[in-house]
Amino acid sequence: MSANKPVGIGFIGAGEISILHAKAIHAIPEARLVGLFDIMQSRAEERAQLYGCRQYDTPEDLVKDPAIDAVFVLTALESHLHYTRMALENGRHVLVEKPLGATVAEVEEMKHTAERLGLVCVPGHNMIHEDSLARARALIQNGDIGKVVSCYVLYNIHHSEERASTLPGMVRHILQHNIYTMMYLVGRPTRVAAMKAVRHYETLTKEDLAMVLVDLECGGIAHLCASFAADDLSADPWTFMVKVIGTEGTTRYTYQDWVEAKRGISHSRLYTAYQGTITNEDRHFVNVCLKGGQPLSTMEDAIISQKVVEAVEKSLAEDRIVSII
Repeated sequence: MSANKPVGIGFIGAGEISILHAKAIHAIPEARLVGLFDIMQSRAEERAQLYGCRQYDTPEDLVKDPAIDAVFVLTALESHLHYTRMALENGRHVLVEKPLGATVAEVEEMKHTAERLGLVCVPGHNMIHEDSLARARALIQNGDIGKVVSCYVLYNIHHSEERASTLPGMVRHILQHNIYTMMYLVGRPTRVAAMKAVRHYETLTKEDLAMVLVDLECGGIAHLCASFAADDLSADPWTFMVKVIGTEGTTRYTYQDWVEAKRGISHSRLYTAYQGTITNEDRHFVNVCLKGGQPLSTMEDAIISQKVVEAVEKSLAEDRIVSII
């Protein structure tokens, strides 16, 4: 890969998240969207025309194209390991959308394969690529707000039943964002206690609400909420809100600071910061591919996040507090 030419990007998967990544790549001078593959040919043709890129007949064609330097795996959870392995074994760097894998073992295999081949492989947890959270993290790590007392990562954005039916439930889909954000700010968790419910949907058995209490290694406690059940319509809504309270100060971030009166892909209005986190994430990935260095979001973090998810699921199944091994 030459530093004098843009990083050639290929998408495997052309679903809704690809729209945001395509916008991001078009905003990064050091990157170029070369082409995409999707199992639905009609969607592939439509998105290739929209993005102004090539459409590949097979994923093998995409990963073997010399113009492709890196692959974004944007497919359903069940195929992530397959496509990630395919891209890595053909010498391509990889960004894998969340949730990365079905099990800890799958994420570990991605990590070990990338290390063996000397390639970049990063999880697509975009929330931590928010400038406000970087400032918050610096305050916390520098000890400016004292000892961490509590951390809140709250998500309350209603999704239609039709939209939610395409997703793997709150624990697998949204809660991983909350877990990643929590870990980025206040460190590793040690044990969890979880509850879930179905409050809005009539035909789905997947949870539309999950809440988790987390003991932190630092001694504080975190509260994570992930909900598709309802929007928060209060004066100061917890749409997506992050707050860390310390013994000597507090830091806070919310989606509500930047809202456009336009419909988003899944949301009733456009939260400007969300696209910004995708663009920041993709720019960081491209820079790591070109210049090396440590990704902001690492595969080791992804493994811990998956362990937390599995501990949450065990807590739900067994109705008890579960330690994270």
